[in-house]
Amino acid sequence: MTDPVLHLTERSLWEAARAKGTYEISTRGRTLREEGFIHCSTRAQLPRTAAAFFADLDDLVVLVVDPGRLGVPLKYEAAKPGGEEFPHIYGPIPVEAVVAVEPWP
Repeated sequence: MTDPVLHLTERSLWEAARAKGTYEISTRGRTLREEGFIHCSTRAQLPRTAAAFFADLDDLVVLVVDPGRLGVPLKYEAAKPGGEEFPHIYGPIPVEAVVAVEPWP
């Protein structure tokens, strides 16, 4: 396994994805279909992502995703040229690719 990528989400959205077999939420309030990819973070980036997009929510979980189990492209990209690169998953995440689910404090 290469380094896992992390995706922060609401527990209820993850539970719905487990029942469906795939996870298709890009980021808070946006789907994969709307955004074109699923936003992820590295372990070091996760606290900033949480503060910027999820500070007012509780009952969050971190999906730990094994890139080798995705079956869809994973790209590290910056929002603007020269900016910090974040991992983006270009397709749905199969639940089998999620190797751990961690509570977010």
